[in-house]
Amino acid sequence: MSHTDIDDHDEGLDLAKRMAEEEEGIGRRPKGPSKWVIPTVCVAWSLFQLSIASWLILDTTYIRSIHLGFALLVVYLNYPMFKTPLLGLKFLAAKNRIPIIDYAVALFACFSALYIAIDYEGMTLRYGDPIVRDIVIGLALVILLLEASRRVIGPALPVIAGAFIIYAFAGPYMPDLIAFKGVSMNRFVGQMTMSTEGIYGIPLDVSATIVFLFVLFGSMLDKAGAGQYFIRLALSLLGGFKGGPAKAAIMGSGLTGLVSGSSIANIVTTGTFTIPLMKKVGYPPTKAAAVEVAASTDGQLAPPIMGAAAFIIAEYVNVPYVEVIKAAAVPAFASYAALFYITHIEASKLGLRGMPRSELPPFFKTFVGGLQYVIPILVLLYELIVVRHSPEMAAFNAIWIMAIVMLLQRPIQAHLRKEPIGPAVKLAIKEIFSALAAGARNMVSVALATAAAGIIVGVVALGLGQLITAIIDTLSGGNIFLMLVITAVASLIIGMGLPTTATYIVMASLTAPAIVEIGGFNDFIVPLMSAHLFCFYFGILADDTPPVGLAAYAAAAIAKSPPIPTGIQGFMYDIRTAILPFMFIFNADLILHEIYSWPQGILIFVMACLGNFAFASATQGWFVARNKIWEVPFFLAVTLSLMRPDLIASLIGIPHDQRYWTYLIGLAIFGLMYLVQRPRMPKADTVATAA
Repeated sequence: MSHTDIDDHDEGLDLAKRMAEEEEGIGRRPKGPSKWVIPTVCVAWSLFQLSIASWLILDTTYIRSIHLGFALLVVYLNYPMFKTPLLGLKFLAAKNRIPIIDYAVALFACFSALYIAIDYEGMTLRYGDPIVRDIVIGLALVILLLEASRRVIGPALPVIAGAFIIYAFAGPYMPDLIAFKGVSMNRFVGQMTMSTEGIYGIPLDVSATIVFLFVLFGSMLDKAGAGQYFIRLALSLLGGFKGGPAKAAIMGSGLTGLVSGSSIANIVTTGTFTIPLMKKVGYPPTKAAAVEVAASTDGQLAPPIMGAAAFIIAEYVNVPYVEVIKAAAVPAFASYAALFYITHIEASKLGLRGMPRSELPPFFKTFVGGLQYVIPILVLLYELIVVRHSPEMAAFNAIWIMAIVMLLQRPIQAHLRKEPIGPAVKLAIKEIFSALAAGARNMVSVALATAAAGIIVGVVALGLGQLITAIIDTLSGGNIFLMLVITAVASLIIGMGLPTTATYIVMASLTAPAIVEIGGFNDFIVPLMSAHLFCFYFGILADDTPPVGLAAYAAAAIAKSPPIPTGIQGFMYDIRTAILPFMFIFNADLILHEIYSWPQGILIFVMACLGNFAFASATQGWFVARNKIWEVPFFLAVTLSLMRPDLIASLIGIPHDQRYWTYLIGLAIFGLMYLVQRPRMPKADTVATAA
């Protein structure tokens, strides 16, 4: 590798790391004594969250307001108003100090969030009839929350929330189709800032009670070194297979999804290792980056930890979190299996081989060397799935076990290396406090997204719900298929500017009830869980959707590939995920709705995987040889028959309870396509020469 290549790679890696830092909440790096202000506030926030999960009992409204208060305090201390100076006013973009004005705004923003807790009894008595002080502080909270969201998340969420606020007041003056009776200032402030129906709604409650603990647990795993362990473990297992580094990237990203809910942070953690290795074995830079984008984006899909939105789904649908895990399991693992299959296809097209075993870490030594990271994760899974404790209790128990691991890990390693124990103990304590601070930083975007999206939910709750359903029904002409396409496209567009959690909240509050209701108009029952997972999936897919697709920019920076083609290639890989929501809307078997038999569940999973493989072959142009154009409809037929056995059964007159027999049709067509393409299978040396 030339010096220029090394410099380019380092520059790309630096850009990706800067993007990850922005995503993870590192905005300013003050110098002098003020450098301790933000970490101290963040550690205090983490300790508060651990307290309410263990010994501190507070009313839910108090918890939500304190949670939001901490988030606003961190934002205004940590993020300058602008990234570059405006009109020569350098303090508006100061990154190496915290200006006095930001201290003042931070304290007032925190106070405005805490106001409902400070005067809780008084506000309860005058709900619906706020005094001037309530209105002034309430409006200040709305404005400061939207500004904080702009600083952290970008302008999209404040603009959308602002549009809903304007609509709430201007409703009576709108055209007849979208006319709305409107609200008064008193009702608006009461709904948004004096009740738990707006800013302090269910999304913020989930952020405050559950999500923070899972994000903190992920930060502790990350600081302890679990991310590096997962990718080394994946390489030791899969690196030697055809296209091995790409398969290792998928496994490593899936495991790192336990550590990080951010697709960009996932890319920086795993892609730093896997993208250069993929390029080394022969993947073009664009495809190497796109594989990492697709794998890291889907890290939020994999149960049992699926990002903040999954916990909010449980609250909205009013089911235990384990039911969300159950519903998400088949689509998520089928999606990952299909991505493994796609990397195999790409390796076959290019005639690639795996890495020599001599260059890979030894599996047993690697596995044993990181067992300390596996223990807290197993505890978390045991608590969630077997004992079925609440998510917050499961996360809290995993956190204190993780803290013990972090406290003992460095001293034991120092002892084995025959080094002094004292410095190792100090390092361990420093890492724990660093994880507490990082967990709070990582939570800022989630807390603000849930609070700001609460404004939209609150406006909808003011009476817009039925109107929105009617508007969507009119736009779709009452057609459930068109309705789903509109929802998917809207999710992708909104998701270009919003994090997954905010996209999900906005789309679910607007469209999930409409999907269920319009399904009913078509004499078709759509489980509420299906509708919410539909919004969730397309919110995630927005992460790599061009032209924005920030995840694609991060991976492209590491691979030195053009970002837009990388995003397009990543989206082409993710099409196999995009069909799954359409399938489980119409075939609730895929989310194991009312499926309680293990053999039945496994059958559905295997067929979903094969159906997704067939779809991947149709979209990637390759099965065991390059497809001919006339073969593509056959692969799509396989997909339909294996993912919609109910539809095939109804078409050929088989009773619904016998629908699984139609799987044989799809399997027969798939087998036939193998026999058709087998004579065209290229030999390894031929493909390598062509590549």
